[in-house]
Parts: sequence; structure tokens; C-alpha cells
Amino acid sequence: MLDDQARAILRGNDRGGYTVPTDMLYPFQWNWDSAFAAWGFSTFDSDRAWREFETLLAAQWADGMVPHMVFHDAAPGYFPGPDVWGAGGDVPTSGISQPPVAATLMRMVWEADPEAGTERLRALYPRLLAWHRWWMQTRCASGAVAVCHPWESGRDNCPDWDVGLANVDGSGAGDYARRDAAQVDGEQRPTKLEYDRYLALVRFGRECGWDQQTIVERCPFLMADPGITFLLIRAHDDLAALGRALGEDVSEIAGWAAELRAGVQTLWNPELQSFDARDLRSGAWAGVVGSGALLCWLARCERPEMEAHLARMWDAVTYGLPSSDPEAPSFERKRYWRGPVWPQMNALIGLGLLSAGRDWDEARLREETAALIESAGFREYFDPLDAAPCGGDNFTWTAAVWLAWAGR
Repeated sequence: MLDDQARAILRGNDRGGYTVPTDMLYPFQWNWDSAFAAWGFSTFDSDRAWREFETLLAAQWADGMVPHMVFHDAAPGYFPGPDVWGAGGDVPTSGISQPPVAATLMRMVWEADPEAGTERLRALYPRLLAWHRWWMQTRCASGAVAVCHPWESGRDNCPDWDVGLANVDGSGAGDYARRDAAQVDGEQRPTKLEYDRYLALVRFGRECGWDQQTIVERCPFLMADPGITFLLIRAHDDLAALGRALGEDVSEIAGWAAELRAGVQTLWNPELQSFDARDLRSGAWAGVVGSGALLCWLARCERPEMEAHLARMWDAVTYGLPSSDPEAPSFERKRYWRGPVWPQMNALIGLGLLSAGRDWDEARLREETAALIESAGFREYFDPLDAAPCGGDNFTWTAAVWLAWAGR
């Protein structure tokens, strides 16, 4: 029954060559949502899975960046829309990227049916390679991966970014209407103060023509992110595996992975005894253990001290792993990335636990994610204590995670 519902959600959110995260609330193609959609489609429609990747990567910029939003069709009333971003080529896009999970999920799609996917993989491989090179050349000067906007991390309003956002002046944001605040309980979404600052960063990017050098040098927000760093390390490993299968020379990719495995150690906060986000403008630590740090197993960068954080955060809630430390003052169990549990993060952390040989932990996380969906449906995210549904409904990545992982 839930399998049928999940497939129906993917088909219902399908707009031809791309999938929206959910109808109305998010009416465009989002980067990492799309990669999860492909993973879900691969369980019953391999051709449609590959078309999802193809459509996403067709919006790639000339410099290699794959944007976080692609505005294929008009959606009047959505804010901020393409006119606010002022970015992209033939198809308008946003001006920032998003978590680079495509290579990791593409590898799983390809391994499930190599015969159906090899030629399509061969065509997409150069685009993935260029995107990974973009990250390394534009965002890794500190050793780890930096993000220039909280939205780029995928974990929009998590407490990791508070220290960096404090230096962003959002007073000139003006009047605007948010579709998310109109359709979802405001207590589950980022605050207006946060949104004003997000828009100030979009305005900065647009005013400099989305020039990466200017953004890295002068953008008021630039933070090194353990979450993106771990995801990119794993993506490098998976891209190298795909390259080897295609007979490509992957020495450059292997070098990138080694470079980041060394560089992510700059994000070890000795006081917190955890990987932690760091403000590259001030040098200040975020000072909170977030779900990004729990991706260390996915990159095989785990340290013994992270075991205690994993156990403590997991045992403090009922369903999976919360997006932020339940014992921190900043924890809010229903507000977007400040506490709720996210099915796609559970899946990524679960893949990491499996890679590290922690089969029992992966099984527990998968079962708790399944229990969330069985209890509250295919929602965007959930209260980690009582499974209360939060955010959008009939959500693409929740359906995909059910089909490809949680519901197995």
C-alpha cells in the first residue's frame, strides 16, 4: 500500500523531465531533491530516473556549477523567483548550488541496472566531473567546503549558520510574501529575520553578477560546512567508482577526495569535541553538533568522539536523528532545520553507517524512518519526538526514500 502511494507521489510530482519536491509549495526543480527523485524512480522506472539526472545537469552553468533551483516553468506568486535571482542561461536558475549528492545517488541507480544506464552515465559523467571541479576550485580554499548562503547547504536555518548570519544586514529586504509561510504553520518555517538576511545575500550575489571570486572574497556570509564537505568527499569516491567503470582516468578525483579528507580536519572543534561549522569571516565556531556533522561516517571520516554525540542525540529522540542537537538551547523540535528529523538525512547517515560496517545501527535508523512514514505519511520533515507531520505533504524525497531504502 505505501509502495503504491510513494509511486503515485513521484508520478504526481513529475512535470515531464523533472520532479517538483511537492505541488504548490515548491513548484520548480531543486537540485538535491531531484537526485533523490531519481533514486526513487529507479525502483520502478529506470528510464525516468536517468531523465531526472539529465534535466538537472542540462541546467549546468558554463563554469561547472549546478544550480540549486531550475525555473523551467512560470509560477507566479513564488518568492524569490527568477526575476529576483537574475541568474542562469537559456533556462533561468538560482545563483547558488546545493548539496552534491547526485554522484552518490547516480551510482546507486546505475549499479541497480548497469545495462540500462551505462551509456547515459557516460554522457553525464563529464558534467558531474565539471561540477565537482567547480566545488574544489571555488569553495575549498580553507581546506573544507565553504557555502556562501545557508540555502546552498540544504540545511537552511540550522543553528550552524547563526554565527555567520549575525553579520548579515537584512534591513533592506523590503516587503515580500512568502509562499511557505502562507501554506505551512509559521512555527515550522524559518523566521522573517532569517529570511530578510537570506534575501540580502541573494541581492549581493545578483549585484556582483554571481561572480564566484567576488562572492568568496566579499560576501558577508561565508562558512565552512562539515555537511557539504562530507557529502562531497563521498561524492568524489562515488564519481571515481563510476569513472573507473567507464574506463576513465580518475586520479584527479581521487586527489580531490584525499585533499578534502585532510581539509575537513580543520573543522574539528576541540571544545565541542565534534566536527563543527566555522565562520570564515570571523573564525568563530558555530558551537553546535548538527546533522551535517553526523555525515562523517558517509565520508569515512568518523572519529571516536563522534560516537558519543551520535548515541546521545539518537537516544534523546524517538525517530531517527534530529537536524540539531536536542540538548542545545537552539533546539526547536518543529522548526525546519533547527530540530526536526528529515527522511533524506536519515537515509544519507544510514548509508554512512552501512559503509562503516555498522549494519545494526543502519537497520535501526531505517526502521525508525519507516515508522515515521507509516505514522505520519509522506511529509517533508517530522517532529523527532512524536512523529508529528511538518512542512509540505506528498513529498518527493520522502516517497523516494521509502521506495529505495526505508520501506525495504
